[in-house]
Amino acid sequence: MFFNKDAKAVANWLFFITFMVFAMVVVGGATRLTESGLSMVNWNPIMGAIPPLTDAAWMAEFADYQQSPQYKLTNMHMNIEEFKGIFWWEWAHRLLGRIIGFVFFIPMVWFWMRGRIPNGYKPKLVFLFILGGLQGLLGWYMVMSGLVDEPAVSHYRLTAHLSLALIIMSYAFWQALNLLRKSTFQTTKAVKRLTGIIALVVILQLIMGGLVAGLKAGYIFNTWPLMGDSFIPAQLFGGEPWYSAILNNATTVQFDHRIGAYLLVILTLWLAYIAYKSKYISPSIRGSVATLNVIVWAQVIVGIIMLLKEVPVSWGTFHQGGGVIVLLSLLYLMHLQSGKTHVH
Repeated sequence: MFFNKDAKAVANWLFFITFMVFAMVVVGGATRLTESGLSMVNWNPIMGAIPPLTDAAWMAEFADYQQSPQYKLTNMHMNIEEFKGIFWWEWAHRLLGRIIGFVFFIPMVWFWMRGRIPNGYKPKLVFLFILGGLQGLLGWYMVMSGLVDEPAVSHYRLTAHLSLALIIMSYAFWQALNLLRKSTFQTTKAVKRLTGIIALVVILQLIMGGLVAGLKAGYIFNTWPLMGDSFIPAQLFGGEPWYSAILNNATTVQFDHRIGAYLLVILTLWLAYIAYKSKYISPSIRGSVATLNVIVWAQVIVGIIMLLKEVPVSWGTFHQGGGVIVLLSLLYLMHLQSGKTHVH
């Protein structure tokens, strides 16, 4: 793999894009927890970047919001100042998305015109740009679901919106790592295999986290380690078939998310054991495994505290950001083991 100043410049830019998408996910979590996501009932891709600047503009925006199900069913007593409080969260979320688009597109064109994009990376950058555009459309498609009858977005669309953001971030991060790769690392088949299993569990956990958020499942059992009076709650399937409850029953979704966390802790500890036991593992991989374990434990602790505190905005946002950090840490470990590694 090549390594030169052009590759390093493009990699640093992609790392910055990764950070911006991470920030976008965190702001999105705060927007959801403050119930601000339905405050902007219009989608103006161009002029929507400009917030209301006069009293008349604010009143017009508020009048549009008053026609929404959220206002009519839950916020009928909200005044204009309270409306501004939720409006600014959603506006900031959408503005950050626009900024990411500019920060991606303009440097891409600049690198392209100056011939500084390494061979084979132009299609990958175009693909990333297309994904970003689709993410904007998917975000509005999600919001639309909460502007019809009920003041809540579809948990399926919310999970899809979160998942696509994580795909964009992961792809940008992976390509940046590819551009900087200078050496190979020694690992074993057992470590690579278990890392892949952990990756599957993390993906499922992130998807389940989206469903927990969409169904507001974090608010129904705020005890730990029991859910109410038992480890397995009586309402686990709520009279629904198991295959439907997995995606639609709030109790089942929270239970599955908890079990996923326990499984992730066990698997990462096992990974640490076999990585440190083997004499064939590179120090870089051992260090990455240790880092992953620390981050996973921290994420589980934050999740428990968030649950016991009944999901305040601060802890809920912290937990969502923590999930992204787990993913990035895992991707880094996977990248160390990718390519022409020496496997025993």
